[in-house]
Amino acid sequence: MPRRIIVLTAVHAPSARYLPEAWDSLRAQWLPEGWEWHWLIQEDGRTDQVLPRVPDDPRVSFHQGRPGGPGVARTMALAHADGAYVKVLDADDLLTPGALARDLAALEADRTLGWATSRVLDLLPDGTTAGFPGDPRHGPIEPGALLDPWKSGGFRAPVHPATLFVRRDLLLALGGWMALPASEDTGLLLALNAVSRGWFTADTGLHYRKWPGQVTGQSAHTDPVERAARMTVVEARARALAQRRPEQT
Repeated sequence: MPRRIIVLTAVHAPSARYLPEAWDSLRAQWLPEGWEWHWLIQEDGRTDQVLPRVPDDPRVSFHQGRPGGPGVARTMALAHADGAYVKVLDADDLLTPGALARDLAALEADRTLGWATSRVLDLLPDGTTAGFPGDPRHGPIEPGALLDPWKSGGFRAPVHPATLFVRRDLLLALGGWMALPASEDTGLLLALNAVSRGWFTADTGLHYRKWPGQVTGQSAHTDPVERAARMTVVEARARALAQRRPEQT
């Protein structure tokens, strides 16, 4: 595979207005000599509202598809992901300086690591940021370490899936993001943790924007019946994968 990081962004029309800020945060990244990034933007739908916000740059590509949610958009985008690694960047979020280089350094230094995450700060509407307690220690995350804390903590993962950096071949082996209307990124994170070691960087890697139009802020996201079903299938998948780890067969 090329020595390339695919920064993958799923976007729908309401969040397109934030793409220029995401772009600024990406352009501020640096990588070791011989490495490059490519920004792959996939619209969840076919409108005329996103393309005008897409930078005119050879390092950026834009694709569209019928609407199916962010997980579907990201998985469809994998058809064009030709790098060794995939980095998630939601359209309304911001990378912090050095985030890509830190993720890359961790996985390049240890081939037993399949993925990486980092600390997150919420970016509030007034421009201030806020953290939250409970981050794991800086360093490796062993297989299976996230599932029980996720369940006992009210289905909130100890690390944030919006910071995911992952080996492309491992991502494809797991089928991409889960076919769920929401929590598809948490489902992927727990599946990755079920089959491989990960890494957590204590340095802040992402500013996670809070705004009224975001998908996770809609009432459907917290519908108790649907939420219970999502959590059930996420947990079942992670446990099924964990049972098939080589050391357990």
